[in-house]
Amino acid sequence: MARLLIISTHGSEDPTRAGLAFFTAKGAVEAGHKPEIVLAGDASVLARKVVADSVLPVGIPPLRELIQFALDNKVPVYT
Repeated sequence: MARLLIISTHGSEDPTRAGLAFFTAKGAVEAGHKPEIVLAGDASVLARKVVADSVLPVGIPPLRELIQFALDNKVPVYT
């Protein structure tokens, strides 16, 4: 089991990149690893529920589902 620190700097202005940190963390959890997410810069707005609920990445699940997965699996998220 590896510990991973995933850093995101993209917010709601680029929905697909905004979702990648949480999508990567989901894959890491499913593979048995322990990810942590840092929301830096523009990504810090994703900590607001109203913003996160409106982010719809292309090709991956909606951000609200990815965040819920992270919360359910106790993935630390730092802003």
